Amino acid sequence: MRWTLRLDGATLPDRAMVGGKAWSIARMLSFGLPVPPAFVVTTEACRAYQEGAMPPGLEAEIDAGLEWLEEETRRTFGRGPSPLLLSVRSGAAISMPGMMDTVLNLGVGDAVEAALAAETGLPEFARDTHHRFLDLYRTIVLKGEDAPLPESPREQLIAAVRAVFDSWNSRRARKYRQHNGIDDAIGTAVTIQAMVFGNLDDASGTGVLFSRNPSTGERVPFGEYLARAQGEDVVSGKFTPQPLSAMQAQSPTAYEDLLRASEKLETEARDIQDIEFTVQRGKLWLLQSRSAKRAPLAAVRVAIEMTDEGLIDQTEAVARVTPEQIAEVLRPRLTADATDGLTPVATGEGACPGVASGVVVASSDEAERRGEAGEDVILVRQTTSPEDVHGMIAARAIVTAQGGATSHAAVVSRSLGRPCVVGCGDGVMALAGTVVTVDGDGTVWPGALAMEVPTIDDHPLLRRLADWARAAGDARFDRQPARQAAHG
Repeated sequence: MRWTLRLDGATLPDRAMVGGKAWSIARMLSFGLPVPPAFVVTTEACRAYQEGAMPPGLEAEIDAGLEWLEEETRRTFGRGPSPLLLSVRSGAAISMPGMMDTVLNLGVGDAVEAALAAETGLPEFARDTHHRFLDLYRTIVLKGEDAPLPESPREQLIAAVRAVFDSWNSRRARKYRQHNGIDDAIGTAVTIQAMVFGNLDDASGTGVLFSRNPSTGERVPFGEYLARAQGEDVVSGKFTPQPLSAMQAQSPTAYEDLLRASEKLETEARDIQDIEFTVQRGKLWLLQSRSAKRAPLAAVRVAIEMTDEGLIDQTEAVARVTPEQIAEVLRPRLTADATDGLTPVATGEGACPGVASGVVVASSDEAERRGEAGEDVILVRQTTSPEDVHGMIAARAIVTAQGGATSHAAVVSRSLGRPCVVGCGDGVMALAGTVVTVDGDGTVWPGALAMEVPTIDDHPLLRRLADWARAAGDARFDRQPARQAAHG
């Protein structure tokens, strides 16, 4: 096989070749954790595709991978009585959460819907799964055009792989790579995996677990859960998920299995893990594990505490905190009396700490245009999607009407170090055109409030990290006041 690789856990493949998502699947399988069977189309195939056409032999290798998945699952692709449905997911070697495309439930048509209904005894589930596929396929693969779907599930799969390859060069993906200094040439892999169904019944659901709180760095598992749903429902921010206690009440065995897996994965990776999972009829399935995007001060806290726990040494702790994160920690904060006598204009769930003021705009294009002109803007959206990344980069802070702390808005704001408040309710959209101050702890205040510039000495954890850096001859912490003055 030149272009594809089966993920069986026997070996740990080259991350650059299979991308972070497939690499994490192989790693979880090697630990004996429950993961649906999968194979991957490599980044080398993506790079060959970017030169103008599908690589010769790739489609035959995908056919062979499908046969292997059918053997592993004892199900059949595109037909009953036990149909195999697929997820087709992007995955670069460097995490780009939400920047590229995914197609779920591939392989369902009218006949397969009937077979799923007969197999499960749940026609509403089968119909919901079919509708989910049609909605996502028309959006991602057909680009919203009113065109017929390819006739066979196999043709639909090949077209979906092409669509994921194409999403590598979407505007949002290029903007994200440019902002984060990611090489345009590395390409994305495509993971093709057997579907498991969080939307099956009352004993099913989906969620995201962080092995530590990504906003504060506190060493407690943090996550969200949505019953009778699929992963896109959580990430999209269109639904406000429940805390993990809801999963504990619904599926206690799966909950305990999830916490044990989280501990194992964090210890092995020596870093906070962001774990996507599905529960199907009370059984836990892990879909992905990766190093979590974290708020700037959380990055400092985790680096310090993991050193104290013996997971990493001081040199690695210093290296894990970027100059950009240090600068964000030292951004201005509200003075002690800044909010005296004021009533918040909106409140929600704090998704990324920090404070910023600016004029509210409700369009990502407007945020980019006005931000590039030098204006401080606050981007307020019902929810964010990958199409909003350019506006999120340009904004000083992000606020959403819907969604939770594991939604797209929350994850991307933490990776960008932007203060973020989510789930404020529809009324927040009426703030467009007004000047506000966003406190990433969960509050939006009227007007531009008084702020003060902290120093390293105001942050004991940052002070400790700076001492470690100086002992190693690293002076970048001492350059921060000058950086901050320039930034502010």
